[in-house]
Amino acid sequence: SGCRREPILPPHTMREAHTDILIAGGGTGGVAAALGATALGRRVILTEETDWVGGQITSQAVPPDEHRWIESFGCTARYRLFRNLVRDYYRQHYPLTPAARANPRLNPGQGSVSRLCHEPKVAVAVMEQMMAYEVSRGRLQIRMQRKPVAAQTDGDRIRGLSFRNLITGDEEVVTADYVLDATELGDLLPLAGVEYISGAESQSETGEPHAVAGAAQPDNVQSLTWCFAMGYDPDVDHTVDEPDDYREWRDYVPALTPAWPGKMLSWTYTHPISLDPITRVLFREEAGDQPNLSFWLYRRMICRDLYPAGAMPHEVTLVNWPQIDYVEGNIIDKGEEETARHLRAAKQQSLSLFYWMQTEAPRADGGIGYPGLYLRPDISGTVDGLAKYPYIRESRRLRARFTVTENHVGEEARGSEAAETFADSVGLGCYRIDLHPSTGMDNYIDVSSLPFQIPMGSLIPQRVENLLAACKNIGTTHISNGCFRLHPVEWNIGESAGMLAAFCLERGHTPHQVHEQAKLTREFQSLLRDSGVELEWPRTHPV
Repeated sequence: SGCRREPILPPHTMREAHTDILIAGGGTGGVAAALGATALGRRVILTEETDWVGGQITSQAVPPDEHRWIESFGCTARYRLFRNLVRDYYRQHYPLTPAARANPRLNPGQGSVSRLCHEPKVAVAVMEQMMAYEVSRGRLQIRMQRKPVAAQTDGDRIRGLSFRNLITGDEEVVTADYVLDATELGDLLPLAGVEYISGAESQSETGEPHAVAGAAQPDNVQSLTWCFAMGYDPDVDHTVDEPDDYREWRDYVPALTPAWPGKMLSWTYTHPISLDPITRVLFREEAGDQPNLSFWLYRRMICRDLYPAGAMPHEVTLVNWPQIDYVEGNIIDKGEEETARHLRAAKQQSLSLFYWMQTEAPRADGGIGYPGLYLRPDISGTVDGLAKYPYIRESRRLRARFTVTENHVGEEARGSEAAETFADSVGLGCYRIDLHPSTGMDNYIDVSSLPFQIPMGSLIPQRVENLLAACKNIGTTHISNGCFRLHPVEWNIGESAGMLAAFCLERGHTPHQVHEQAKLTREFQSLLRDSGVELEWPRTHPV
């Protein structure tokens, strides 16, 4: 894992440690926060619930969703370094063709969703590589399989967090001057009594065109998805045993509004604009004269075309398709039993789609099923072949000093060609407002957005002085979260949060003071620019 070696202690030992900055959650934002804070000389402890750093890009197995200008501008220098190191990893360790090796914009999977579709284990290796020096010199500790379970507070400050070691069951306490919440579900917010919101706000609260009418719906969150990687071997029957709940999922019709067009497990599904390039064709060999229009190509992470003949026998794609969006329950602020029930059901839904594709899916040639499909547990790093962790699109959201709404970033809502300009910008993002079906049984909300800035105020709580949001738990709404949740945006949020905590420690100010005082804001923004964080967009257009 890249961790510092820790001493062996007797069972049930209470461990205590202190650090400058404690980052709970080693996902995309957490890793970026650690890189930003340690680069400014601060001691950091980074904890992670799974055994892989990287979050949505690794343990959730989702290749990055990015905007069309990502190769030129619109992300931080460290995120661009990450992308280039992923390409270098393939050049150094994979037998690519000379043309693929020489391509400066190598896309390892040639997937259509991103200019960089790659295997999750490569992202893990690259992130550990990026953190390796700070780990070796002792400025960064990475503690894997630690789950936050309690917080120690003193008025408007957090003194520390208690973690459960998921391997030993022991409790560990870490105190810190600053605490960053980079957990996938915003877990620190309820633990520390930090004001937050979850689910869908009402239109009367936010004034957003696409917010829900009537009362707010706290249980209405975007679906989670349990992704999996699969390959295809046309010469071997890989059919697995029928999943326990297969018959239930085979006949399942989600009660969405607007209505889903038939059964969930089918090739017929609601077509949001962001998925327009997808047809019902599964494999490119059957796509005729439109080889780029298939599910298979959308998040393909291994492409045979980049290798000499015979060097890569089978391709691999990541299944994060509409048919496995789980809408039957929300896991935020639920008890352990209910949460476990929903997570099991989400796994069964994914396994059922896989089995359906093997055995019952209609083929373009008139046949039924693709028995040559097989799961790739070596890609996902698990025994069952599913990702280590469900793909989380929406978490608890901070009640921040500033909340970004659809009215700041939506093209229709603004009626203009530019998003709101924020004088306290700490970075950039760009993606459509893309909300997958939700547990409130809303079907897709997918509308055009404008390239946007990330306001510093959205990272800072209204009250608590030494906590910062460092991933998709910032001050957004249910609607605006739909464009702030993607990989490069989460990275930028985390990196800027880590640097803001380090800046405050260096200057002796709180984030509230930096945000309130224009001079301090400009000084921090100067530090961000010097570190390769872009704060303003050139002229672009809606997406």
